[in-house]
Amino acid sequence: MIEVRELRREFTVTTKVGRFRRERRVVRAVDDVGFEVAAGEAVGYVGPNGAGKSTTIKMLTGILVPTSGFVRVCGVDPARRRRELARRIGVVFGQRSQLWWDLPLRDSFELLRAVYRVPKADYASRLRECVDLLDLGPFLDTPVRQLSLGQRMRGEVVASLLHGPELLVLDEPTIGLDLESKERLREFLADLNRERGTTLLLTTHDLDDIERLCPRLVVIDRGTVLADGALDELRAEVAPERVLVVDLEKPAELVGLPGVRSSRVESNGLRHHLTFSRDTTAAKVISAVAAQAEVHDLAVVEPEIDDVVRRLYARR
Repeated sequence: MIEVRELRREFTVTTKVGRFRRERRVVRAVDDVGFEVAAGEAVGYVGPNGAGKSTTIKMLTGILVPTSGFVRVCGVDPARRRRELARRIGVVFGQRSQLWWDLPLRDSFELLRAVYRVPKADYASRLRECVDLLDLGPFLDTPVRQLSLGQRMRGEVVASLLHGPELLVLDEPTIGLDLESKERLREFLADLNRERGTTLLLTTHDLDDIERLCPRLVVIDRGTVLADGALDELRAEVAPERVLVVDLEKPAELVGLPGVRSSRVESNGLRHHLTFSRDTTAAKVISAVAAQAEVHDLAVVEPEIDDVVRRLYARR
């Protein structure tokens, strides 16, 4: 669905030097980026501000022309065949709108149907399904400018899906949304990927979006790819330890546990935080604990995704 090799984008920046002189320099926003996304995948594309995420997205959608490199989306060159590509992809920019500000939501959808030349039967079916799943029915006759941010973002997602795209590109789709709106949107996108097989490429600073939607993570920083792989594999790579939190029925000292590298005790010996290597299974540690004390409750804690990404940045 997406194929990128040695992708580079340079910008010329002019800065003031002294009172009367200006200096021009070339800045590489994207430098030798390469990755592939197969049909039906859901991939998170993450990085700090200024890492090159949005520049990459703009090249993938044909808005920007690469300085050099190879890029194909849905089998076509985005910059050369932008009109054809627009019929096959949907794009949601969290800080840009494709809806008409003073028109009711329903009229914006109808205009987009005409722009994409979607047959009326297909349009009606898709609109009904999306509106029902995102609970937009009560707002269809409300002008876009009167919608809350959460309602408008749900409308943006519906607008991007009316023509049945193969690929949905989302740039900060949950920015500024409250918890309920975020959860509703995440559930919808997860169902879209799972049930319809729509490919998702998601850029976001909200790593909970990645945790919920994207089994695979591509991490970019300073215009280059730092890591690309399954989230579980990256977690194991940069955080080779897990923590077993054990609550005991009675205070006890736990010693000689297999694979345990360190421990921390709370509540006068009732709660133990046991850090163990991934070479050791949680079952072995739990069995060893149960052999020494009566267990009330336990939980295995994996490193948080933001901690994983932070460690990937630090590794650079």
